Amino acid sequence: MIISSGRSRTRSAVVALSIAALTVAGSVTVVARTPTAEAAAGSLVAAASVEDEGADCAVSGLPDLGSLPTNAKLPDPFKKLNGTTIATKADWRCRRAEIRELAEKFVYGEKPAKPATVTGTVSNSTITVNVNHNGRSTSFSARVELPSGSGPFPAVVVVGGFGADTATIKAAGAAVISYDPLAVGREGTPRNNKQGALYSIYGSSSSTGLLAAWGWGVSRIIDVIEQSDGRILKADAMGVTGCSRYGKGAFAIGVFDQRIALTMPIESGSAGVPIFRGIPGEGAQSLSSAYGEQPWLGDAFGSFTSSPTRLPVDTHEMVAMVAPRGLFIMDNPHIANLGPRSASVAALGGAEVYRALGVGDNITYWSDVQDGSHCANRPEWRDPLQKNIRKFLLKTGNDPGVIRISSRALGRLADWRDWQTPTLTDGPTTPPPTTPPPTTPPPTTPPPTTAPPTTPPPTGAGCSATVSINQWTGGFVATVRVTAGSSPVNGWTVAMTLPPGASVTNAWNANRSGDTGTVQFTNVGHNGSIAPGQSTEFGYQGTGTGGGMTLTCNTP
Repeated sequence: MIISSGRSRTRSAVVALSIAALTVAGSVTVVARTPTAEAAAGSLVAAASVEDEGADCAVSGLPDLGSLPTNAKLPDPFKKLNGTTIATKADWRCRRAEIRELAEKFVYGEKPAKPATVTGTVSNSTITVNVNHNGRSTSFSARVELPSGSGPFPAVVVVGGFGADTATIKAAGAAVISYDPLAVGREGTPRNNKQGALYSIYGSSSSTGLLAAWGWGVSRIIDVIEQSDGRILKADAMGVTGCSRYGKGAFAIGVFDQRIALTMPIESGSAGVPIFRGIPGEGAQSLSSAYGEQPWLGDAFGSFTSSPTRLPVDTHEMVAMVAPRGLFIMDNPHIANLGPRSASVAALGGAEVYRALGVGDNITYWSDVQDGSHCANRPEWRDPLQKNIRKFLLKTGNDPGVIRISSRALGRLADWRDWQTPTLTDGPTTPPPTTPPPTTPPPTTPPPTTAPPTTPPPTGAGCSATVSINQWTGGFVATVRVTAGSSPVNGWTVAMTLPPGASVTNAWNANRSGDTGTVQFTNVGHNGSIAPGQSTEFGYQGTGTGGGMTLTCNTP
């Protein structure tokens, strides 16, 4: 792995550094090493052939909510629930299963396994998914954009329509699958009445959060690709990316489905990559705000919003769950509200597992960027993006991963851990049991919470618009939802009057006219058509204060 900090930008040569030196010292210490052996090991790693390789591991000893001790340090990813430390690389498979169970029980809610029946179609433009399970059925679809050339192609799922630069993805030779996560887990719903494809199967009162639901939807897309004739898309060469709230989703998708060969979250913020324990001290969006803004996290996480030190798991272990597969985390050091310092700690902690498995070259974390705009396509990421696609999706490259942390948001893993990284051997381990373990059902009574305000769609023709604001000192991000009434919408315009002193700096999924005062946003090509009662979203970043805005929505 190659590690550098923003302070070393003026050096003419790339310096290879030791992860151990960086994380123990807590700062960038130069220790030369040769990455050849690790790169060679990394070249042999491919995505798994199944969604969860550890499904047959017997997981016992999960703690109860009332018996959790307080621990200000990050949990040891190598220590099993019985208190012993794993000794071999093969042991990681079932240790990962323990972390998965902890993550589901206390953070995300259960991600259901593959339903009884999954069918669908794959074409040059669309993937359809049909699910039947326990007498209930649902369906959804995703749009496909193919690169030039002949298939079958690797593919990157772009969550919510924006993530890593799609032009670069297609130019590298991978297809783009535009996935609408809101069709599977809808935002703006109370926790006891969740909506979307997953909840139509497993119940609207399910304690599973939206991020796990979104991951379930992508897993079903992969099921359909696996069942296709393989002439268009390759099921064993799948990536996922997303930014902001969809960066949270992309991270969770890659964490829980081991068929994802390359996971690429961008500026995911609280409930994404940043360690939960670090968020209160960094000034990032609070855990209570992230939990209450949308039901992204599972219902059980409500018990930890003010006490993350009681969590028996943290996001550095979710980073580790992606190992040994490709992981490229892109972050923004200019907005403290996104928790970039805590995200760098998560990456460094998870990288210790990558290193112990001998695949440290398979993880990249990059926050050393000049542009501070939220979710911008940055030139600094273009080259590593292409290299990661070549390595993990096209399988034509073997460039080592890079840890490049901006000096503006450099976290110190040494401040957060009291454990050491073991040397894992290649020796044998005890084979897993052949009988699947019993599972503990999630709680049926959700913790009390304040549901986010919702605005019903218009009862007649036309459209309505609502906005949610993520505010920090001096700036904000606005997410605007446009909803059709009883008739379909073919083109829309949202007019928004900004508070005095507020200014729009950039926008995504919409065209805009003006930066201050009354700003008009119009649809772009892919989101102008909305079915009756359905919604689409766009967003923008601004300076100043975003509260108290008035919105109107009009159709041609």
